Amino acid sequence: MAEIKIAATVRTDFGKGAARRIRRADQVPAVIYGHGAEPVHVSLPGHDLMMALKNPGVVLSLELEGRNEVVVPKQVQRDPLKGFLEHVDLLVVKA
Repeated sequence: MAEIKIAATVRTDFGKGAARRIRRADQVPAVIYGHGAEPVHVSLPGHDLMMALKNPGVVLSLELEGRNEVVVPKQVQRDPLKGFLEHVDLLVVKA
C-alpha cells in the first residue's frame, strides 16, 4: 500500500458553480467523512490526485490546516468522455 501526501484546502463554496470554478483552477472537489465526524469539504490538486489514484490500494495523507488526515478513496467520479476527475469521496482511516 502506497501512502501519498497531498496538500488540501478547505472550501466554503458549494454547488455547481463553485465546483466548476474549482475544476477550472485544476483542483478537484472532495468530501472527507467517516468515524462519526462531520463531513469536511476540501479541494485537492487535480494532477497530484490523478497520479495518486493510479496506484492500487492507495492511502492518502492529506495536509489540512496544519493537521494530517489519513484517508482512502471511497468513490471517484470521472467525466465520461474525457476521463477527468470530477469529484472524490474520501473515507477517514484511523490507526
